[in-house]
Amino acid sequence: MHHLNPSQELMTTPPTTDTTEQEQLLRLLHLVSPTLPTGAFSYSQGLEWAVESGWVHDASSFEKWISDILEHAIAFVDIPLLIRMVWSIKANDLDAFTKWCNILLSCRETTELRNEEEVRGRALATLLETLGVGKGIRCKKILNRCQLAGFALAAVEWGISPQRAALGYSWAWLENQIMAGIKTIPLGQTAGQQLLFQLSTKLPEIVSLGLQINSADIGATCQAQALASCLHETQYTRLYRS
Repeated sequence: MHHLNPSQELMTTPPTTDTTEQEQLLRLLHLVSPTLPTGAFSYSQGLEWAVESGWVHDASSFEKWISDILEHAIAFVDIPLLIRMVWSIKANDLDAFTKWCNILLSCRETTELRNEEEVRGRALATLLETLGVGKGIRCKKILNRCQLAGFALAAVEWGISPQRAALGYSWAWLENQIMAGIKTIPLGQTAGQQLLFQLSTKLPEIVSLGLQINSADIGATCQAQALASCLHETQYTRLYRS
């Protein structure tokens, strides 16, 4: 019979981890999964036109494109508004929740970007309802207009901290953009994963910045992305939705 020595026995002993924390992590992973049926994979947010026009043509130009959006739109719009939606839900403040949703939609600079927010919002709201999230709430109309609102609601109900929720949201956005770049540039899978690894190291700093933004300072413009999104709406051949 084979016997384990003490060191081997120690290695086979599972680590003790708080069950609640594990459940929160699992719910966050579920929420940011690329398999979540909200249609994220069907949008490029202007990237497809940027590739068609030659603005983005390799890993280096793609990295700059994504970094600019992370440092402006994600840091100064999405993250601070996500946090305020979380606060509004916890305070049961429907008026504030509605206000932050309206501000988010006003920051989506093109019809294409606003439509994406609303279409994905309806899809996420439907999914969350099937998962038992938000039963009896009064804000279903808001959830149908804004996918960030559904993300905030799920984070609150599943006990995910605002910082982790913001980090997960940023990761999901980044991963979707990398996948779009792999298909359209085209960028090899390995190169795409290298870029995802490299850019993901910026996310903690982006989230930290977003958490510190004052309400009066919320808002940013990414002119290149806005122009690319406008032109993508009438692009002759497209892989991604408009």
